[in-house]
Amino acid sequence: MSYSATFFETHSVQAPSIDAEEIAKFSAAGLNVSDYYLPYQNYSVLQNPFRKFPYYSAVNVDGKRFHKLKRDSIFDGSERWAKDERIPEEAQWGNALYSAKNYDFDRGHLAKREYVQWGIDEEAARMAARSTFFYTNAAPQVSKLNRGVWKRIENYILHHEVIKNSMKICLFSGPVFREDDPEFLQKVNDQTVRLPYLFWKVVYYVKDGELYRAGFLTSQRRQMQKKRIIKPVSRSEESVRSTHFNTFKDAETYQVNVSFVEQIGQLSFEAATETFQSDDPERIILSRVNVRNDSNESAQMEEIVTNMNLKL
Repeated sequence: MSYSATFFETHSVQAPSIDAEEIAKFSAAGLNVSDYYLPYQNYSVLQNPFRKFPYYSAVNVDGKRFHKLKRDSIFDGSERWAKDERIPEEAQWGNALYSAKNYDFDRGHLAKREYVQWGIDEEAARMAARSTFFYTNAAPQVSKLNRGVWKRIENYILHHEVIKNSMKICLFSGPVFREDDPEFLQKVNDQTVRLPYLFWKVVYYVKDGELYRAGFLTSQRRQMQKKRIIKPVSRSEESVRSTHFNTFKDAETYQVNVSFVEQIGQLSFEAATETFQSDDPERIILSRVNVRNDSNESAQMEEIVTNMNLKL
């Protein structure tokens, strides 16, 4: 089953909707938005055919029916990424991008493999996990972002909250598409590729009968520059760009109001209570407790997540 808005027994959480400006692009191109909303096992994706990356993934996570599977057991042999044949091939980037010269990115899952890894039995979980290996569920992410703080917070929420407490959550993740997104160093299939540098995540959960939500944002712009995989920009362009998000340090994760994600992502989310009430992003600092090198990582992550107002 694909993403379900009625996953919670007591509350409905619809997938985000894109704004009128984005919808107008579909109409102008003679396309229907609904044709690019793609159902998979335990999640769905809305593909952006103009940028060829997903607007977002929408995931149901059921900790009670989670099955632990090793990554190499998902396929018989090596991982197999594929384009989705339900939409035009030219509406999605594929291996030509991710294997291009000078490319130094991970295929960053938007719907994390483990998040969909649940079902009535292990085979159902395996099929769901396998379905995350479509290019429509991927966006280029530098390793420091994809495997760093972003991933550790994801893992903590999944393993120490959702699975441990047999909980359910609804999780949305996606890139921010901006006019000033930098260009990849080379063309792919004779086309210019503009790479998103901001990524967001919104989680919904039910606590004491009330629906809550929390938003997060992270950036990889300077990491892309450091790795020299995007075209250099002039000082004037860099000055203009930095004024927008100069408070965001690269590869760090910030808690933000969901309204902020709505604003920069041109999206609308289901209303819910938010315990984080600040107009200013709040940096989630893991380095202060040396999480990576300390054997007490679980306890420290629990303290951090509690301080983030995300104790589920």
